[in-house]
Amino acid sequence: MLSPQPHSPSQNRLLAALPALELEHLATRLEFVDMPLGNMLYEPNTQLQHAYFPTTSIISLHYVMESGASAEAAGVGNEGLVGISLFMGGNTTPSSAVVQTAGHAYRLERSALLAEFNRAGFLQRLLLRYTQALITQIMQTAVCNRHHSIEQQLCRWLLLTIDRVPSRDLVMTQELIASMLGVRREGITEAAGKLQNAGFIHYRRGHIAVLDRVGLESRACECYAVVKKELHRLLSDVR
Repeated sequence: MLSPQPHSPSQNRLLAALPALELEHLATRLEFVDMPLGNMLYEPNTQLQHAYFPTTSIISLHYVMESGASAEAAGVGNEGLVGISLFMGGNTTPSSAVVQTAGHAYRLERSALLAEFNRAGFLQRLLLRYTQALITQIMQTAVCNRHHSIEQQLCRWLLLTIDRVPSRDLVMTQELIASMLGVRREGITEAAGKLQNAGFIHYRRGHIAVLDRVGLESRACECYAVVKKELHRLLSDVR
């Protein structure tokens, strides 16, 4: 049996992109934390205390309506961080952030993040680039939810999820996916059934295994590729 890989800040792509000396300096202030499923990192209109850099967890940024209905605006995994309002100047947000996929992250206290950001060095440029990529994801999610089928949305969502975790076996209920996409559970059941019949996924209660990534990509709309391409473009040449 292979030994599990040791945890490291470099498992987060933003932290890994930092020059060695900057990462070494920042690492003394990073706190390694567990991220259990369903853990609320912040609630609407409350002061954020930390920024989170996920490594093996995925965080859902979503909005809950007065009726209780909700939908995800974006997901954040090992490609980014949660808490952009800390350095953008807003401090609070009307949305919330909750752990969608359990795992781990590194968190940084807000004063430490602001101190590093205000140095106007590489980290500032990196975080601003990431913020643009996150805005792209939010915009593409809005368009996708309005114009594409539930099956296409599900394919996009599954592809973005497996890009962020080491396993293709996801602990995920249809109820949770329906809540993330803002659709009825019956719609997810039908779409997942079609993907399973095609051999692209295998579903059992509470688990979804991705069997054929290429197949999922063939059924997904252009939104997945747009988000992935823009993230790569923005983070590949930061200077």
